[in-house]
Amino acid sequence: MFGIVRPCRHRLGESLKTQWMAHLCGLCLALRKDHGQFARIVTNYDGLLISVLTEAQAIVEGGGRRTAGPCPLRGMRTASVANGEGARLSAAVSLVLASAKVRDHVADGDGLLARKPVALAARRVAAGWGAAGARSGSAVGFDTAVLVDAVDRQLGIETLAGPGTPILTVTEPTETATAAAFAHTAVLAGRPGNAAPLAEAGRLFGRLAHLLDAVEDRETDAASGAWNPLTATGTSLTEARRLADDAVHGIRLALREAEFGDAKLAHVLLVHELRGSVDRAFGSSSCGHGSGTAVMSSPYAPPGPGGPGVPPPPEPPRRDRRGLLAGCAVWMGLACTCQMCCGTFEDPWSRQRREGLCSGSDCGDCCDCCSCCEGCGNCCDGCDCGCDCGC
Repeated sequence: MFGIVRPCRHRLGESLKTQWMAHLCGLCLALRKDHGQFARIVTNYDGLLISVLTEAQAIVEGGGRRTAGPCPLRGMRTASVANGEGARLSAAVSLVLASAKVRDHVADGDGLLARKPVALAARRVAAGWGAAGARSGSAVGFDTAVLVDAVDRQLGIETLAGPGTPILTVTEPTETATAAAFAHTAVLAGRPGNAAPLAEAGRLFGRLAHLLDAVEDRETDAASGAWNPLTATGTSLTEARRLADDAVHGIRLALREAEFGDAKLAHVLLVHELRGSVDRAFGSSSCGHGSGTAVMSSPYAPPGPGGPGVPPPPEPPRRDRRGLLAGCAVWMGLACTCQMCCGTFEDPWSRQRREGLCSGSDCGDCCDCCSCCEGCGNCCDGCDCGCDCGC
């Protein structure tokens, strides 16, 4: 699972975390239903924003959900998941962009893809995903040709880019692709008036995604000799940060121009969490939850009645423990997600609630999400993020 929007589950709160997981599972299951088990590998955090935006604009509440059966990634629990055109559009976009990403890696000869047999197999997978994405997009009235065209133009632009080339020239294809996907959510939701502001939000989101990816890969690309837009165009980190901050601000303003039924989750993800993504990419914050010391939230040495570091009384034994094989199956599922690293999860065998291994790092308190409020007015209107800062 990849993407620039990786929300802190503690800051989301139980209600919004449940909604977020409903969209994540909905995207995953939409991929499986229409394209088979292997297609689920393209499930990504940014793709589910399409589903979130579609549901946020819904005129009738309660639609577009169904109860899904047990899944190892949910600790073998059933759940209410997003269902319908928003999830299918998310799947279409994810497939096409994943296809493009694979083709890009093949062209660069990255890792095992430098070997001809592996590259050939990867090209076939990419072609299959591209065709499948086109079919899913067509089913919900979205022409994925705009995405394919953007990807094709990207390669040509990167080939010609050099010192002095404006970085926004390089990010333009990504901006165009995400603008089209965001705008189509307004069509699916029956709110055509939202198409223009959401296209603007999508354009800026695409710019931000491209910039943050370049920032995060800058040192790795330099070490391996890979192409990086910042290095190739001579764009400084200061300029990249300015453009990223402007994009976050622009997304917030664009969302204010759109009409929503329930914008809480969309607002938290596209306003508060995007700000966190920028800070994380530029090294000005870290993710996790707690007071900054691992011992304060580690499941193995939690604070107890006797003070920090004193373990609480042991929980009574539970009778619904899983067997060895069933527990191993659940563990393998959890290992494929970030839940065992930076979230809460159910122990595969004992079913006790556990904190992720990196949950002890400092992500600040719940009002960190109000940092965006400085000088921008009522950006927290309609937000259920638990803030009490009067913004």
